[in-house]
Amino acid sequence: MWVKEIRKYSFAAVVLPLFLVAWSACMPMVAERTRLIASEPVPLLHAHAHNDYQHTRPLHDALQRGFTIVEVDIFLVDGELLVAHHLEDVQQDRILTALYLTPLRERIHQNGGQVYRGGPQFWLLIDIKSEAEATYAALRKELAQYADILATYGPAGGEQGPVAVIISGNRPRKTMENEDFRYAVYDGRLEDLGAGAPAEFIPLISDQWDTYFTWTGEGPMPEDERERLQNIVAMAHEEGRRVRFWNTPDDPGAAREEIWRALMAADVDLIGTDDLEGLQRFLLDYTLDLPKK
Repeated sequence: MWVKEIRKYSFAAVVLPLFLVAWSACMPMVAERTRLIASEPVPLLHAHAHNDYQHTRPLHDALQRGFTIVEVDIFLVDGELLVAHHLEDVQQDRILTALYLTPLRERIHQNGGQVYRGGPQFWLLIDIKSEAEATYAALRKELAQYADILATYGPAGGEQGPVAVIISGNRPRKTMENEDFRYAVYDGRLEDLGAGAPAEFIPLISDQWDTYFTWTGEGPMPEDERERLQNIVAMAHEEGRRVRFWNTPDDPGAAREEIWRALMAADVDLIGTDDLEGLQRFLLDYTLDLPKK
């Protein structure tokens, strides 16, 4: 009996100190993350709020978490640009300007000319769900009313603004290419890599994850897929473009974290999620966990 007791306490004597050492090593990072979350939002350059309008407070919830790009779907209905994922879900009071453009302008004026005071340019990705040409024409008129906060693009080149608008979904490419002056840029696809379009027109390459990759975060990432991902990112960056994938696994858990870690390791620029708090915590932990340069 006493032998079993000795073994039990000997095991505890070995394991408990190891646990305490590991825990004490993690505590500074946990404490720092907690401090950052509780303080002013840290702008997170990789954080993309997918279908942002579905959150309790569209735009504001993402800004509270430090997201630097939000995605909003729009339909043109009776002359109004309404925010929704499906046409049957549109509501007359959910207007693009009221939910996004006006609040962004007010925040920029309060923060000394930026969405985050002293922070990076903010991206507003607008996914056109209704017919491309008519919706874009209506959108262009609305954007012109907010030219004071937008990046613009003309014959002399682009003018930086606190907010850059990217057109996704049903995109009227020819119309946008032929404009002398634009308030928005074009969301490209992988087929646009190497095709010669200027990065000023297509600064972002977006595509569906499971069209090119089978890995869902379970087990090791296949080496051929890891190499494919690295090659895509390298080519995009060489052309001066950023990269994002939609439809990456987004259910909380170890598999999602492995996907996010692989995206960060490959230098993918944007990670999309519906879980604002989850991605914020991951990115803060990931950044704090990186070796200091």
